[in-house]
Amino acid sequence: MLAIKDGEIYGYLTQIIDILLVTYVIYKLIMLIRGTKAVQLLKGITVIILVWFLSSAFNLKTLEWLMDKAITYGLLAIIIIFQPELRRALEQLGRGRFFSRAGMPEEEEMEKSIAAICKSTSYMAKRRIGAIISIERETGLSDYVETGIPLYAKLTSELLTNIFVPNTPLHDGAVIIKASQIFAAGCYLPLTESPFISKELGTRHRAAIGVSEVTDAVTVIVSEETGTISLTKNGEIYRNLDEESLKNLLTAELIISNRTSSSSRWNWRGKKNG
Repeated sequence: MLAIKDGEIYGYLTQIIDILLVTYVIYKLIMLIRGTKAVQLLKGITVIILVWFLSSAFNLKTLEWLMDKAITYGLLAIIIIFQPELRRALEQLGRGRFFSRAGMPEEEEMEKSIAAICKSTSYMAKRRIGAIISIERETGLSDYVETGIPLYAKLTSELLTNIFVPNTPLHDGAVIIKASQIFAAGCYLPLTESPFISKELGTRHRAAIGVSEVTDAVTVIVSEETGTISLTKNGEIYRNLDEESLKNLLTAELIISNRTSSSSRWNWRGKKNG
């Protein structure tokens, strides 16, 4: 048997540690952009790289030249495109949050959040207090959180109601919720440009539909004029909801759909390993 020298063992250990560190940093970067619009941009970059390889393989000179130029100047474009995510990563690194763990909310916490939202919206609807509440899911709302006032407060029906009381500093704008926490209030959401929206709907409803067109967020609206409750998701709006129907919709979107998708992922992994 060949003897392994101490220097070789040390070299192997440093290589393993190096690989583990790089893997962890890449994992944290993926977790950082997961839930942001950067995911869609990364998919676009992946398509460009794939087209570049295919054009090279099939000897498509013009297409290969175009893709080569796109990749050559792509670094500067990536810095510009991902500027908010890069800034957020540096901020988290400075706060020591880059190496912290981020867990998914438990169903019990989400049920409490849904109950608080339904109770608050029912209270505001009876008193015609206008409100717009956007609930973050897979696609993050960090870009819109930055337009408002950060709160990072525990979600309660009393606090949520108090935010939207007229003539208070935070009542104008949207509240953004993640799991059981109110991330920010007074946030600006993108307005829909669809020409098929009813003329009856005001700015709150248009903003709720707009954010549902570019993210997978679920948004609840209380009309200040009529006191009706609405919900938007995937570019669609559900109007004239009562407290029970709102609860059922939120439960279906935030709990049952997550449970189903998680179950599908586990089944796929089981079939793959099997």
